[in-house]
Amino acid sequence: MGAYHAGSLAVQELMGVRDRADHVGRSLGQDIKPVAAAFLELQPLLVVGAADPGTGRVWASALTGAPGFVRATGPRQVSVVTGAGPGSDPLAAALKAPGGHIGTIALDPRTRRRMRLNGRLRPTPRGFAIEADRVFSNCPRHIQRRETYETVGDRTPGSPRRLAGLGPRATEFIRSADTFFLATIHSAGVDASHRGGNPGFVQVASPRELTWPDYPGNAMFLTLGNLRTDPRAGLLFLDWTTGTTLQLTGEAHTDITAGGDRRVRFRLTEARWAPAALPLRWSAPEYSPANPDVPG
Repeated sequence: MGAYHAGSLAVQELMGVRDRADHVGRSLGQDIKPVAAAFLELQPLLVVGAADPGTGRVWASALTGAPGFVRATGPRQVSVVTGAGPGSDPLAAALKAPGGHIGTIALDPRTRRRMRLNGRLRPTPRGFAIEADRVFSNCPRHIQRRETYETVGDRTPGSPRRLAGLGPRATEFIRSADTFFLATIHSAGVDASHRGGNPGFVQVASPRELTWPDYPGNAMFLTLGNLRTDPRAGLLFLDWTTGTTLQLTGEAHTDITAGGDRRVRFRLTEARWAPAALPLRWSAPEYSPANPDVPG
């Protein structure tokens, strides 16, 4: 497969950015460069996306560990230490499936840098390894700066709960979010990406539907291209202070106006609420200067 599949090419054509996308696409590769390897080893958080092999539903999940739990072990391979891991996580089976497609994103709020790596998974005694198909970095647009974090050793995770719809607490959780992660899928792999904005940029239209604006970015349209060919998607919201997570799976579609504005509509199939699931506590955010104002 070239830099882009048919879905991404179609959106690029629709938006009139094929030349720019071709230029930016030169940054896509398979090799993990030394600067990328060094970046990975500093991260306490890795977000992964995959399809549950049993249901086909796409989910995004957060993995945490001491810096070094994610590291490059070769020019095209990374190793992730997961320990025993939460067996109740929606991706527990996917992370043990040899040869399965997986997408990852490492986002560092301290430096407003992010790196994406997609490939095929191989289980290991301590977690899993990924043979990279695609490695690249994105610009810092819409990443909120959080200067520091601490690991809360005595934080006890609560019991996860399955949700069929979004009640008042989950709705407020989403409406107050300045960041979420998005997993999408295509015939040759999985992508995990990031979306950010000022609180309120994600709207809850009903207990089973969300919408958010697709802000201008790198013109590759990897995520929207995936959704054009396969609407399955997984969303991950997290509380950067308490470690609570909200995972959603469903289908997403993109509305594009005549003027080129884009808005994504997500229809919920299932949600999972996990109190205090992550041991990290981050400092208060400094919102990205690239974030548009959110209408009142």
